[in-house]
Amino acid sequence: MGLLSGKRPTDLGVRDGKLKPAPASPNCVNSQAQDPTHAIAPLAYKTTPDAALRALAEIVRATPRTRIVSQTNDYLYAEYESALMGFVDDVEFWLPSGEKIVHVRSASRLGHSDFGVNRKRIEDVRSRLTASGA
Repeated sequence: MGLLSGKRPTDLGVRDGKLKPAPASPNCVNSQAQDPTHAIAPLAYKTTPDAALRALAEIVRATPRTRIVSQTNDYLYAEYESALMGFVDDVEFWLPSGEKIVHVRSASRLGHSDFGVNRKRIEDVRSRLTASGA
């Protein structure tokens, strides 16, 4: 990790059916957020939760400078590092039971603006997940 990676958050994960709320800064998207700055649609899938999570893990692993930090049967947490400066973004995927959606949260650890990187990332994952057939 680069000098601008920041510290790994200790308060991520699902608590009471929610991912961590977005901060006040615009460098985060969250499918559970209500405000337009942070809101993004959850991902959808057609297969089983296991197959969808496997597809997500493959998408993450195929992305340069990305590592899976933790994974359970319904949750995946990854770190994405920028190529130029080594900034790290924390990205979470949660598949709530009984729904065919994946709630997502993608947030920069440092700085204020991300120039839309987190939103673009999730939309890229959405496209790749759809293309996978999951």
